Amino acid sequence: MIQKKICLLGGFGVGKTSLVSRYVHSIFSDKYLTTLGVKIEKKAVTVEEKSVELIIWDLHGDDEFQKVNMSYLRGASGYLLVADGTRRHSIDTALMLHEAARRSIGNVPFILVVNKVDLADSWEIDPTALEHFGVPVVRTSAKSGEHVEDTFAALARAMSA
Repeated sequence: MIQKKICLLGGFGVGKTSLVSRYVHSIFSDKYLTTLGVKIEKKAVTVEEKSVELIIWDLHGDDEFQKVNMSYLRGASGYLLVADGTRRHSIDTALMLHEAARRSIGNVPFILVVNKVDLADSWEIDPTALEHFGVPVVRTSAKSGEHVEDTFAALARAMSA
């Protein structure tokens, strides 16, 4: 079985842990738990008729109190940049982390995930503006599960290409 490491990068409270819980365990909890350091989950998938074990690294949020240690990215085959559609500044944090990740591990597949589409009425981000970032963008909801499975599957395919 092939193993592929995926990292989730993003600001504090954007839904990284909730996305992983939805994807790996098919659950969502309204209880907020801060990730300290890194939490690692695994999920076996099939990509183009090959068995692949995804090693998913859920990294703590980047904010004014703590910065993501880029050494956590070592060995990553791809990453998800996660932003919260209800908080405009979380896009800026995700794009800053994208630049840091590229400097650290080079050009590996990634997707910008704008989470909390279930709260679209409260979004501070214009969904049409997302097309102008020049990066692959998917709108998800960890709460409802919308596009979560598809997003991880798309990244797994891109990493296996």
